[in-house]
Amino acid sequence: MLANCQKTLTGINCFSISKPLQRTGLLSQNHSIADQLKHCSKIENLECMYASMIKTNTSQDCFLINQFITACSTLGHVDFAVLAYNQMENPNVFVYNAMIRGFVQCYYPIKALEFYIHMLRVQLLPTSYTFSSLIKACSLASEIRFGEAVHGHIWRLGFDSHVFVQTALVDFYSRVGRITGSKRVFDEMPHRDAFAWTTMVSGLARFGDLSSARRLFDMMPEKNIATWNTLIDGYARLRDVDSAENLFIQMPERDIISWTTMIDCYSQNKRYREALVVFHEMIKNGISPDEVTMATVISACAHLGALDLGKEIHLYVMQNGFDLDVYIGSALIDMYAKCGSLNRSLLVFFKLREKNLFCWNAVIEGLAAHGYVEKALTMFHKMEKEKIKPNGVTFISVLSACTHAGLIEEGRKIFERMTFDFSIPPEIEHYGCMVDLLSKGGLLEEALLLIRAMKFEANAVIWGTLLGGCKLHKNLDIAQVAVNELMVLEPSNSGHYSLLINMYAEVNRWSEAAKIRDSMRKLGVEKPCPGSSWIEMESVLHQFAASDKSHLASDEIYSLLEVLDGQLKLADNVPEPWSIS
Repeated sequence: MLANCQKTLTGINCFSISKPLQRTGLLSQNHSIADQLKHCSKIENLECMYASMIKTNTSQDCFLINQFITACSTLGHVDFAVLAYNQMENPNVFVYNAMIRGFVQCYYPIKALEFYIHMLRVQLLPTSYTFSSLIKACSLASEIRFGEAVHGHIWRLGFDSHVFVQTALVDFYSRVGRITGSKRVFDEMPHRDAFAWTTMVSGLARFGDLSSARRLFDMMPEKNIATWNTLIDGYARLRDVDSAENLFIQMPERDIISWTTMIDCYSQNKRYREALVVFHEMIKNGISPDEVTMATVISACAHLGALDLGKEIHLYVMQNGFDLDVYIGSALIDMYAKCGSLNRSLLVFFKLREKNLFCWNAVIEGLAAHGYVEKALTMFHKMEKEKIKPNGVTFISVLSACTHAGLIEEGRKIFERMTFDFSIPPEIEHYGCMVDLLSKGGLLEEALLLIRAMKFEANAVIWGTLLGGCKLHKNLDIAQVAVNELMVLEPSNSGHYSLLINMYAEVNRWSEAAKIRDSMRKLGVEKPCPGSSWIEMESVLHQFAASDKSHLASDEIYSLLEVLDGQLKLADNVPEPWSIS
């Protein structure tokens, strides 16, 4: 139907619409009805109001129906608005504008476009407010051709000088991937306000052209908080943490979006300590966080394993009246499970009034990670009974649970069900779980066949998983195959070479081990810089790395390590010289 509408729209000559606007009467003087409509908070209130309008013969009043449609749309009941519209004999352009805006607000963009076509057919001239909603509908529906036709109508009707209409066009073209169209509209604007500048900067940032976005940002005559936030978010999306951080520091003032964007930027780039530092600064600056902020901060605690900090933030959530919704709830379930407090994790899960897919995924993953495989599978089956459709993440957790318990046959069935019963195509992570399950179960040949049968190239994680299975079951032949692949994918990773050397050493094949060592020297393969780890003491996180002496207590730590090393030597517990860890 939309295709026919597009043809109709393209063929309509806006200059031929000369019939004057139809009016059904003067605006109602009954302001009490309009005031009551604005304060309706339930659909039942609207039903009573409409019944009252019928009794008082005001259900044909375009002004009041405009208010009524707006109230219906605000409550998400655009269907009720349609019923009222259908009862009207001569709706004017303002009623059509309200309907188009309502459809957009309730995410029925195609209906909004169809209403615009109908409006033109009854020869009602659109206003600038018609186009602001209509362009958004084109964006939501990704209707590029329809949007271009609407752009033509805007030009022919003389609305191309209206700032908010042109700004909507800038946003539309950027959202449908036509960034050159955005630039053209922006450059042709005779006047630009701060919102127009921000929209263009946002479009460039969304497109990934941060250099152009930054140049435009620097050219802005007046920058508002929204523009700063837009650019910071753009850098965060590209994982350019330093640029985002520098902008954040330079901001003359910050709102909750600024702080949350920076916290999320650190979290997305695994800099969880910095995320928590920014959160505490946010509280000190008197900015009250929202549910999105709290969920992000709780997630940061989960990745750090900071149980005490997580408990404090949970207490903050409860004391400050946050609704324990599915977002904060799923974050708390995941945090407690990752921090080793499974009982608290389950307590949060069972106390939640509403549970969505993320909550179920978090609790299944927590049970699986703690070794409660049967309970994880039971929870998965209970989730199915609750009519919650699983996604790819769910199956990663369930397959991991099967791996922990060595349930090979159960894992095979679940892997098949994922595709055939739920139409979820296996991603590389699912194949990784299956390779891990088969490898740990000693079915190395089957695991290798599965890797070869994949529709995409195996990554280093999958080959490394197979290599780990070979180490466990002492299969040197398949181990060599895995290492050959890993030498191509990660030529500088010493861990794979080391594992194979240890395998040869265990069966006294010293010559092969020596050859691999020699290859490592020739290729310049060395152990990389050591990773770091954290420990939480009295709600303070301490970070450590091998050979690192930056910690304030490093002298005492190394002194204690020397004592422990001496005790190990006395206990004759020195590792073999060929062993590589």
